[in-house]
Amino acid sequence: MREVSIIGVGMTDFGKFVDTPIEELAKRALWDALKDAGVKPRQIETAYCGNMLAGRISGHYSCMAEIMFDQAGIVGIPIVAVENACSSGSTAFREAWIAVASGLYDIAIALGVEKMTGRLAAPLMREKNTMEGVMGFTMPGVWASRAKKHMETYGTTLEQLAKVSVKNHGNGCLNPRAQYKKEFTVEEVLDSPMISEPLTMYHACAIGDGAAAVIVTSSEIAKKYSRNPVKVAAVSLTSGTYEYLRDFTSHDLEKRAAKQAYEMAGIGPEDLDFAEVHDCYTIAEVIRCESLGFCKPGEYPVLLDEGKWDLDGDFPINPSGGLLAKGHPIGATGVAQIVEVVQHFRGLAGARQVQGAKVALTHCSGGSYKGDTGACTVSILKK
Repeated sequence: MREVSIIGVGMTDFGKFVDTPIEELAKRALWDALKDAGVKPRQIETAYCGNMLAGRISGHYSCMAEIMFDQAGIVGIPIVAVENACSSGSTAFREAWIAVASGLYDIAIALGVEKMTGRLAAPLMREKNTMEGVMGFTMPGVWASRAKKHMETYGTTLEQLAKVSVKNHGNGCLNPRAQYKKEFTVEEVLDSPMISEPLTMYHACAIGDGAAAVIVTSSEIAKKYSRNPVKVAAVSLTSGTYEYLRDFTSHDLEKRAAKQAYEMAGIGPEDLDFAEVHDCYTIAEVIRCESLGFCKPGEYPVLLDEGKWDLDGDFPINPSGGLLAKGHPIGATGVAQIVEVVQHFRGLAGARQVQGAKVALTHCSGGSYKGDTGACTVSILKK
């Protein structure tokens, strides 16, 4: 396998852009990535597009990926649409990485794009043969149950969960691309409207629109295009085991994905400088960081109280603002996490810059089936 490096990134603002077509979002991110890399559309040899809802919201039931890449003149090459729930974009990035690492292609691009504002033709969870479908168990209900179990098992408090939201919204205020730029207090988080007891509205991320793109090539070829390429040290992808009787306060597939990524990169969690983690709910950041090995089970809230995960702490989590503040246009999220890390490594993250960062991890999980998560990606990048 060849070593792979990132030479170009592009990203739109995240937000609710009701009057902006999904094609326009894709075009902006793609052209920004091409310009950043100094690569022409015809030099792209293969392309992958992560998206979950284009068929149901934007009407692109077929050839969605081809339509998106046509916006930047990327045509006539192998183009693949990737749907993997919230991991759609990060899975597209993994496929682009494999394409180059294998030696089959020299330059590949991964696009993540989603438009969630518009008419949703059907609920996101409608399968009648799943535990969630039978019980009417929506994602807020799933995470509320996990929050209650974590609180019962480890003594985690609602105030500690609210601090996750406070931290991430504070970081989001420093991110010009973030959907929300508003600070909250613990009291404001706790007093916001209830969505699924004990989680209130500010414990959850919101729907949104956006796109992000990343261009990768071999590290040898990267020298021709960039003076500061970012190395892809590892990318892993796992799926759930769907066992009903299991620990609800941790994620086995995330433990396995992290283990694979650490082994591939030849490092451990103690070697990381910061991480971008899929915090769709405040409790999700807690459980996932514990599952990724950043701390022992039950310790994340305690270390949160001590400031370890703050932007100026020992190990910043979600300096971008995370999904809670930056936003979560599903297909774009995983690719946007990669863009965030590249910006920090280049010293271009502005007021949220993690100083001296050289190694970072991105994590994106998605989907729910039989009470388990469907897919998990973990990437480790090095400066």
